[in-house]
This record gives sequence, structure tokens and C-alpha cells, in this order.
Amino acid sequence: MSWQTYVDEHLMCEIDGQHLTAAAILGHDGSIWAQSENFPQVKPEEITGIINDFNEPGSLAPTGLYLGGTKYMVIQGEPGAVIRGKKGSGGVTIKKTTMSLIIGIYDEPMTPGQCNMIVERLGDYLNDQGF
Repeated sequence: MSWQTYVDEHLMCEIDGQHLTAAAILGHDGSIWAQSENFPQVKPEEITGIINDFNEPGSLAPTGLYLGGTKYMVIQGEPGAVIRGKKGSGGVTIKKTTMSLIIGIYDEPMTPGQCNMIVERLGDYLNDQGF
């Protein structure tokens, strides 16, 4: 299965009538493996900050999480595994796998829990597959 298929069929799937706003799968080096059409243009320093927070949990909290120039307030996640961010009525969930970052961006009416479930379920599957 192609990486784009994972984005299109798994990350951008419908849950209770809701969809993520945007999603992507990136390598730890920031290379984009696949993304939805409207995924923001991420900067290398944003990916570096995210990777640093996985290695040193809490390092993004003082400055916020930036993705495509949009600032998210970092909220509770799972140290070393999941980073969650909030901005207004939406937010972002980032799951780190062995080789990749799974990123889902949502807005109301989708709930944070629905976004977490979509992103983390695919992340767990890819971890099981060695990715």
C-alpha cells in the first residue's frame, strides 16, 4: 500500500460524519511521505522542534507547537509518543512511530478524541509493521 493511500483512506476517513481538516505522514528528517491536499507547508525548524519534544518531552510547552506557521498550545500527550496541540476550536495530534510522524489536524465539529483515535490507531499499526 502506498503512503498516499494511508493518508487518503485511513487519516482522511470519515468518523461519525467527521473528517480531519488535513493530515500527513513525514519521516523523522521532515521529508513528506504523503499528505492531504490542504496540509500546510511545514518548515524544517518546526519538524526539528517536534522531534526535540519527543526526545525531551515538554520542550515545546513554553513556546508552543508550530505547524505551517500556525501556533498551537501544547496540551497533554504521551511523553515520547504523542504530542497534542490546541488552537481555538481545533487542534493537532502527532504520533511518533519508529520511522515516521503521523500528523492529523482537525477543526470543529470533529472532537480532539476523534482526531486522537484516527492518528494514534494508524501510528500503532505502523509501529507494529516496523515503520
